[in-house]
Amino acid sequence: MVELRKRREAPSAGSEPPLKKSSSATKAKADPGPAKSASRVIGDVGAGNMLKVGSTVEFDGFGGEVETQDGDMTNLKMLVNDSKNGVVLFTYPKASTPGCTTQACLFRDEYTSLTATGYSIFGLSTDSPRSNTTFKIKQRLPFTLLCNPNATLIGAIGMKKIPKGTTRGVFVVSKTGRVEAVESGGPAATVEVVRKLISDAGKANGQTINMVKMQAVQNVSEADDIEAQDGAVAFKPDAHGSQADVAAEVADTAEKLDGGADT
Repeated sequence: MVELRKRREAPSAGSEPPLKKSSSATKAKADPGPAKSASRVIGDVGAGNMLKVGSTVEFDGFGGEVETQDGDMTNLKMLVNDSKNGVVLFTYPKASTPGCTTQACLFRDEYTSLTATGYSIFGLSTDSPRSNTTFKIKQRLPFTLLCNPNATLIGAIGMKKIPKGTTRGVFVVSKTGRVEAVESGGPAATVEVVRKLISDAGKANGQTINMVKMQAVQNVSEADDIEAQDGAVAFKPDAHGSQADVAAEVADTAEKLDGGADT
């Protein structure tokens, strides 16, 4: 017996063909767009301020409050005020992990030379006071460790990862609020940033000292030339005393600058 199939009816003249899905809509759904990268937030969190070397930090309210490993509350403004020439903050992701231990111990081993020009060094992380206390004691760290669990200060100096985490890096700010360094990097690289900064400062100070000493010699030489030209004038104790006073004053200034470079 032959099975009869029902013939599909042809569409009526007034009917419209079914609409096809938009190719652009399909493409938009298939293309998720460029992958989001972990961007760094530099400056006050959410403020859009970009910190860079040479820019000036407004200390009031900058980065909020942080806690030391001993439980004392402080902020960047207080740390800078208590320093001689400024503050070094090195950031690390997690206390007592291999990379962070290496970084902290490198700063520990060069602590004397890195603080020679008056900078105060602090470690900064999101760790708890308990974790940082254990870290400090075990590694015999000579500097204070700052605890910033909500990452307000970490974010303000540009070392907060998005959405979570801490970038290893270093931030240096002078007593006047000038940003001297802000850079991410490995354990040794963060120490090298500060080492170079201290070295450059020492060279600049040495040039100033040499200029003062050269000026002292020039002043004495010019005074002697003036006296030699006035051959008809007898010996003048007051004139010689004036020369000695000028030379002593300039030499004293040079000595003070020289002493400042050694501290």
